[in-house]
Amino acid sequence: MMALHQNLKGKLKLNEPLAKYTSWRVGGNAQRFYKPTDIDDLATFLKQLPQSEPLLWLGLGSNVLIRDGGFKGTVIVTAGVLQDIHVDGDTVHAEVGVYCSKLAKQAAKAGLKGGAFLAGIPGTLGGALAMNAGAHGAETWDFVSDVTTIDMQGNLHQRQANEFEVSYRHVAKSADEYFVAATMRFAQGDAEVESDLIRDLLRKRNASQPTNQPCAGSVFRNPEGDFAGRLIETSGLKGLRVGGASVSTKHANFIVNDDDATAADIENLILLVQQKIEQMQGVKLTPEVHVIGESA
Repeated sequence: MMALHQNLKGKLKLNEPLAKYTSWRVGGNAQRFYKPTDIDDLATFLKQLPQSEPLLWLGLGSNVLIRDGGFKGTVIVTAGVLQDIHVDGDTVHAEVGVYCSKLAKQAAKAGLKGGAFLAGIPGTLGGALAMNAGAHGAETWDFVSDVTTIDMQGNLHQRQANEFEVSYRHVAKSADEYFVAATMRFAQGDAEVESDLIRDLLRKRNASQPTNQPCAGSVFRNPEGDFAGRLIETSGLKGLRVGGASVSTKHANFIVNDDDATAADIENLILLVQQKIEQMQGVKLTPEVHVIGESA
């Protein structure tokens, strides 16, 4: 592989442990790891990569399970960088490293209505765009008007929302283009009402979800007309354990790392819950967490 050092401003690391970049606090090493300073720096970096290089984009790492053998390729982290956000009339333009909760609060402060649900998504805008993340009956792409993507040659593209096939927790896009920014459009509302709504949603989230433990948000998609958490709870699986991972006793659709779990513990618990729900309820649960990388 060619040397990656020409005109780079960000941080390039080799064999970087990924556990500290994921909300489950598990995962092996990244073969290469890059944290760009801005979109221009990201473009410079991508231009130096081989076209065949496997890429993994990480925001807050809240919707991924990286296996203990790590990732054979390059991990690009956007959380803490790519955080430009500004409001113009009824639109919010934000880069993909912006936390969803910050986007919700900025929109509310500007008197825009509809974005409060984003405060309930424990990740960055990039992850929310990639999986059409949702909460409280709303989904990210309900409000997207256009996006900026970057390809493996470092070229930027403007894409309209209607160029993408969007469904529940899924967005079909070109395999070699990645989201770097989006424009979202909201209705006019009342800043105080929206800010109160966000505070209320966050209060309810903290009361009903294990936000004080290493976890990754909802593990399974809700089956049509039902809730994964209800199926797991009524099957008596709260507290079910594999190694250092257990089904949360606070919310059954969460798996927590409460005793130095490995990624394998979590993955095996996901499979065990799937098997038990299929046996007991006749429903095959689909994970919404992306399992990535090599086994140890």
